[in-house]
Amino acid sequence: MNEKLPKVLKAAGLDILSCMQCGTCTGSCPSGRQTALNTRRILRDARKNRVAILSDDALWLCTTCYTCQERCPRNIPITEALLELRRLAIKEGFMLPEHRKISEMVVEFGHAVPLDKETKQKREELGLDPIPETVQKYPEALQELRNLLKACKFDEIVAQK
Repeated sequence: MNEKLPKVLKAAGLDILSCMQCGTCTGSCPSGRQTALNTRRILRDARKNRVAILSDDALWLCTTCYTCQERCPRNIPITEALLELRRLAIKEGFMLPEHRKISEMVVEFGHAVPLDKETKQKREELGLDPIPETVQKYPEALQELRNLLKACKFDEIVAQK
């Protein structure tokens, strides 16, 4: 990758260079308490242009709860920076298998979790329409979604292995 990570992030309106490495983000992170996610380390590595961060599995552990961003004393858009780093990672061909599988399901069914027979039956038992008002109910909407995903080349990104 010939682009410098700090420059790419700054161009996206994400100035992480003002980060003072206080650790509030990491200390506040609910996901970090349960996983290897260390937002401070990720931001530090991005600041130092360590492009290996793009292939780090921890980059994908953020649940986008925005707690780190809300508590940052410098108001750094941390979650947005992590999402931008993920975008760059995908552009470089890095994506966790689990995320790829979910993305494949979105392309195929319009949802990360398509409805199965059991779920439809439970919905009916609850007095609900077996298929909610989503693209699964409207095939033309699913086709429109697929067209959008194709237009932005999401389908190609997902197909990369």
